[in-house]
Amino acid sequence: MKFITKNSEKKNIKRSFKSALVLYSIFFVFFSMPSYAQDSIALPKDLNEEKELKFQQYFFKALAEKSIRNFQKAIENLESCNQIIPNDVAVFFEFSKNYFALYQIELAKEYIDRALVKDPENLWMLQHLVAVLQRSNSYAEAIEIQIELVAKKPKNVQLKEGLTKLYLRDNQPEKALETINLITEQNGSTVYLRNLKTALEKRKLRFKKEEEPTKLVSFQAKFDFDKTYLSLERLLKNSKNEVVLLKYSKQGIQRFPAQPYVYLVQGKILNQQKGYKNALSILKSGIDFVIEDEMEQDFYKEIAKSYKGLGNLKEEKKYLKKLNKD
Repeated sequence: MKFITKNSEKKNIKRSFKSALVLYSIFFVFFSMPSYAQDSIALPKDLNEEKELKFQQYFFKALAEKSIRNFQKAIENLESCNQIIPNDVAVFFEFSKNYFALYQIELAKEYIDRALVKDPENLWMLQHLVAVLQRSNSYAEAIEIQIELVAKKPKNVQLKEGLTKLYLRDNQPEKALETINLITEQNGSTVYLRNLKTALEKRKLRFKKEEEPTKLVSFQAKFDFDKTYLSLERLLKNSKNEVVLLKYSKQGIQRFPAQPYVYLVQGKILNQQKGYKNALSILKSGIDFVIEDEMEQDFYKEIAKSYKGLGNLKEEKKYLKKLNKD
């Protein structure tokens, strides 16, 4: 990486002092922050000498502040850089890294996107984008970009290991195992990959042994794959596991908010777990979508249970009357 300084034909003491200051800053940065050279990009080359000196002074101050975790101070120096030379890709990249360190993920994403508009093939910035997306739980998008990185660097085992980790975070163990086998075939294995493969194969075997006669695991896999309401309904109707029912009914409410059955399932489980207040809230939200008399009866029954659990006997009787009347 080269930081360009132009030799002026007119040398004087003042400029020599400024040049010495910049050289000192470069010395400090490279010896106190060895990681900088690995994940940053070159400064702009089209500056006059005065602007270059000011820009580099603020830029190196920003790096120094970041190295001692003064991220807000680093951002302030980067803002000074941006005033001198607006919209510089190196500054955008550093903005993103500092906001990321401050857990201000929206701003981190905004600035890395701006940087990538200017340099879309930059591998360091693409890897940083993956980290930003991962922290915001945008795993599908992170996986897509990680696959691009692996395609650009097919011999890089670390990138492929990163892809397996993303698949695991996105609850795709089969894809993770498939990627491990591909890495082993193309690049050989590592201790991490061997241990992970063993763990995933044991998990796969355990799920196979625990599979219910109703093929519950298959129903789960089917819904995890196609995300359709029909697959979800089959899963909920064939499971007796409270953990599974609570997890997938919650997903159902988020994905299919106009389907009353998912509200009913979650309300029932919450009542069984004595979470009467939450159950009542869910059931009252879902009953508005009911059009079938039989399902309406099921809602009245569960709502009555919720009120009973809360000690509100008046409302319990009210819904029991609705139940008997209908």
